[in-house]
Amino acid sequence: MDVASILNTTKTTQTTPETQSATAAPTLDYNAFLHLLIAQMRNQDPMEPMKSSDYVAQLATFSQVEKTIQTNERIASLLNTNNLQLAENLVGKMVISDENKTGGVVVAAKVLSNGVMVLLDNGQEFMVGPGLIIGEKATQPPADTGGDSSGGDETPA
Repeated sequence: MDVASILNTTKTTQTTPETQSATAAPTLDYNAFLHLLIAQMRNQDPMEPMKSSDYVAQLATFSQVEKTIQTNERIASLLNTNNLQLAENLVGKMVISDENKTGGVVVAAKVLSNGVMVLLDNGQEFMVGPGLIIGEKATQPPADTGGDSSGGDETPA
């Protein structure tokens, strides 16, 4: 089988302007895979042709990879949606970073590729991560109980 002709086919397919503007990672869509499969069939040794089960196995493998890519894209979309909801829910809340280094009321939240960054009312910002303490914004200080367990009208027992 002449592999060079198959490689030349993929090289010309990959240098089209449409694929140059795509992501940097090499990808193979279904049509390109079918072109490779047809080239493989055309260039196979007529004395020892590939078994049809090998073609079916290649198609099944490609289908699995394609479905895995689609699943990964859906998971990434769900994570992005989750980060958007987290960012929305944090605005107006009191937060304290891990190790109590930074704290304040969240005035804005920004969704980044690696998580959510919050901007506090004191101008500080940090990434949301493990150890974050989240609480409701205190509108007024809690009532002081005075630490005295006996009330004014109660008599000691």
